[in-house]
Amino acid sequence: MKKENLYKILYIISIILLIVYIIILLLDYKNYNPYETSFPFYTTIIVRTVEFIVPSLLIFIVGVIIKKKK
Repeated sequence: MKKENLYKILYIISIILLIVYIIILLLDYKNYNPYETSFPFYTTIIVRTVEFIVPSLLIFIVGVIIKKKK
């Protein structure tokens, strides 16, 4: 795989992770019931952020580094 295409693929993966983050967070919000759960919703937001946003940022940064080295 050429390096010129690798950073584009990393950008696409980063965008896909952001879209999945939004979709899953909306589904979590729809299914959240404060009377049945023992934790507030912001903890779900924090967990989902660690699961999706942090890897998305890392992949995006790697893509930027690869693009600059090109």
